[in-house]
Amino acid sequence: MSAPEPALRLAEAEAEAAAARERLNATLGKLQVRLNPRTLALQAAREITDKGGAAAQASLNTAVRNPGAVAGATAVAGLFLARHRIAALFRRKPKHKPGFRDHEPGLGPQD
Repeated sequence: MSAPEPALRLAEAEAEAAAARERLNATLGKLQVRLNPRTLALQAAREITDKGGAAAQASLNTAVRNPGAVAGATAVAGLFLARHRIAALFRRKPKHKPGFRDHEPGLGPQD
């Protein structure tokens, strides 16, 4: 009676090992699919697209609710970008260019 018992335990252990091996192989297969660089890149691109669309929609909703703030921000941005041209409008123009002499040298007391 002792002979069949170890053989039975060995068969059960082999069956359990085979089942564990199958579970491990299935898990490794799933990991390989999930960690595939192409799959990761596609998933990241999808997430970025979804989040970008959501951010754009939220911005649009905020702009619709607050048109005055949007107009003010646009005006400030425009003034900032055009600051040099605006400053040039108010800058004094020199009467003469630097180094310009309005008389002939040697013809008068201005020499």
